[in-house]
Amino acid sequence: MGHASMGKIMWVDLGRGTIKIESIPDTLYQKVLSGVGLAAHLLYERIPSGADPLGPDNILGFVSGLLTGTGSLFTGRWMVTGKSPLTGGWGDANCGGNFSPAIKRCGVDGIFFTGISPRPVYLWADKGRAELRDATELWGRDTVETEEILKQQADGRGLRVACIGPAGEKQSLIAGVANDGGRMAARSGLGAVMGSKRLKAVALSGGQRIPVHDRETIKTLSQQCNEAVQFHPPFLNGIMMAYTGTLMRLLPMQMAFDGMLYKLMLDKYGTASLNQIMVEVGDTPIKNWKGSNEDFDRDRSVNLSPEIFTDTMVVKYHCYSCPLGCGGLMAKNSAWSGGHKPEYESVMALGGLLLNDDAESIYTLNDMLNRAGMDTISAGGTVAFAMECYEKGLLTRDDTGGLELTWGNSAAIVQLVEKMIRREGIGDLLADGSRAAAGRIGRQADRLAMHAGGQELGMHDGRYDPGFALHYCVEPTPGRHTIGSQMYYEMFRLWERVPELPDVSLVYTKGSKYESEDDKISAAAACSRFMNVLNGTGTCLFGAFLGVERLPLFEWLNAATGWDRSPADYMAIGERIQTLKQAFNVKHGVDPKSFKANPRTLGIPPQTAGANAGRSVAVDAMMRAYWQRFGWDPATGKPGEAVLKRWGIKTKPSD
Repeated sequence: MGHASMGKIMWVDLGRGTIKIESIPDTLYQKVLSGVGLAAHLLYERIPSGADPLGPDNILGFVSGLLTGTGSLFTGRWMVTGKSPLTGGWGDANCGGNFSPAIKRCGVDGIFFTGISPRPVYLWADKGRAELRDATELWGRDTVETEEILKQQADGRGLRVACIGPAGEKQSLIAGVANDGGRMAARSGLGAVMGSKRLKAVALSGGQRIPVHDRETIKTLSQQCNEAVQFHPPFLNGIMMAYTGTLMRLLPMQMAFDGMLYKLMLDKYGTASLNQIMVEVGDTPIKNWKGSNEDFDRDRSVNLSPEIFTDTMVVKYHCYSCPLGCGGLMAKNSAWSGGHKPEYESVMALGGLLLNDDAESIYTLNDMLNRAGMDTISAGGTVAFAMECYEKGLLTRDDTGGLELTWGNSAAIVQLVEKMIRREGIGDLLADGSRAAAGRIGRQADRLAMHAGGQELGMHDGRYDPGFALHYCVEPTPGRHTIGSQMYYEMFRLWERVPELPDVSLVYTKGSKYESEDDKISAAAACSRFMNVLNGTGTCLFGAFLGVERLPLFEWLNAATGWDRSPADYMAIGERIQTLKQAFNVKHGVDPKSFKANPRTLGIPPQTAGANAGRSVAVDAMMRAYWQRFGWDPATGKPGEAVLKRWGIKTKPSD
């Protein structure tokens, strides 16, 4: 066992009911880190090509990060991984909360499940023991109830629980996995994989010490990082944030975004601080991506921000090892007592995307979906699809069970989501996401489904920031807003530690964002590589927004592991992981070109009104250039034999 890693993983065969421990050599951690890198290596080699994502051959993995538990900050993220039933390719979902260190305290860096249990079970483990226990009484419970019951049974032993709700049990392809009272590893449909295996929960209560090479250096680095986090000047209120967004939209120039500004927003309001700013500048998709800021401004005031921003209804929430605390728990006197405050993505997927400005319904929907274990982004995107189908006559009131799916009809939205959770009536049609629903409806309904490769897009519009559009289309897990954009690259400030990467101008014209320049492709590839390092170490994206000169990720890694690697070396590891994930997709028959997003989301044709009027993204050329930057075939997006050999990736993994 090396430093920072536990040197072992756990394998659970649900069909046979057996559990075994496998040792992992330190040389593998040096190649792929832990977290997503370790999972990508194992799943690429061990899931047979053609495996049914909901069948026994799929492998469901829960992985911690290499830096989790070492004393570094912002390093409490965990991931669930597997073959995605939503896209058919590589699937992962990232989550905060307090589950990540629990994995390592059980003496392993990851827990991997194969087979299908004959009955509902959950895994219980501590630092020295692990066993499968009957979960029949838990089946049908929501995520919050499941966690509470298991913690009561643990009798105060500090149990940490990851579980599915009814959506995962019913194998909804947009189901996720929850921990810590409803924080969701929501994307890729991996909750359905967990449900297909009849695995209700993973409950961990370990206490093993996590080894660290140089604790004093980590402590010093963390203190320095915390100084930036604790910088708290006065900041704008909710209404002024909206007007700031309007000013940003009207100006012809744009300033490079500094992550310290976003840190201030997160600290005061959480991710919901983005609500009105992003609507105004054109970053938030409206009305199933066919609307704009004008749809909200025309007949109403900017009245959503104060509702979502209100501090009186929330208690500040911190994930493990996070000094910032951007989350919020609803106060005890609220109708959603103890539930998590909705994040920006949830607010806009359940709000602006549906022209729904009823804050009460957004709180209700967020709590419902967290308890059901269903992705709020995909749920909102699928409801938006259904509403446009209703508008165009592809769905009728007979189809919807009497629901009038008109834009902004909050009561109907709530009832429709309830049906999706239960897979009842029209809800059964929609529970597997917009692509699957469009295929069943036919009549060119696919034109109205805003997805990439089967996954609904995040709530950031590539017509405003073309970097989002590119990453939606080229990532092995498509449609993800958490990988890269031009704005993300500005905040990461990677050129401060990796000098060969392009610098960013402090001020630039907005039109220059749409120019296909070599530097932009280099920046996009760097975002992908860097995010693999973050996801291999358990590091939070929001922490990384501080910039690498304030978040000493590379220095923490060397201090924790005892390695002597340069930032460029770690970025190379990120490239190896990206190639592994792309090779996984190719192995499983996924055509990388098929991940291109719905043309509407790319401004094809351009909008004629609103913040993004006249804007379109030439994503085809960008995709080819991005693939070429990784050494993959620019025409197909497939890594060739030579590049696989360069990274030490098996060209013919065993099936």
